[in-house]
Amino acid sequence: MRRTDQRRAAVFALYQHDVTERPLSETLERDSTALTRSLAHAAADRQDELDEQIARHAVGWRLERIAPLERAILRVALLEMLHPDAVEARTPIPPEGAIDEAVESAKEFCGAQAPGFVNGILAAVLREVREGVPAVTSPEPDARQSPR
Repeated sequence: MRRTDQRRAAVFALYQHDVTERPLSETLERDSTALTRSLAHAAADRQDELDEQIARHAVGWRLERIAPLERAILRVALLEMLHPDAVEARTPIPPEGAIDEAVESAKEFCGAQAPGFVNGILAAVLREVREGVPAVTSPEPDARQSPR
């Protein structure tokens, strides 16, 4: 199974966990790979930290107003960007690769505004990490959700 598919399986497990409040172990497919399980569990374990990053960079958006699938995509990408050692993988994905994977998932599975929103948040986090100064993004909210 391609790593992209394994990442997406982790995203969908996190999404289902978030929406249904079922245990993560129940939302993971029975035959999930070690990478999928590692991504999902590590993102869930660090959810508060990852959500703080999302909320800080999603200017004009409350975390709860971001679609659950977009939050799951962001959490997995941020995990790989900020904690590459937390994931069971032979070679960690570079931060730019994590961003690209997240944007592609958003293009395929989310609304039209989601890819730009996801890219904006992840790029701002990466800039902040690399430059050591807080970055602020101002993604435009889409019509389906209003900032509150």
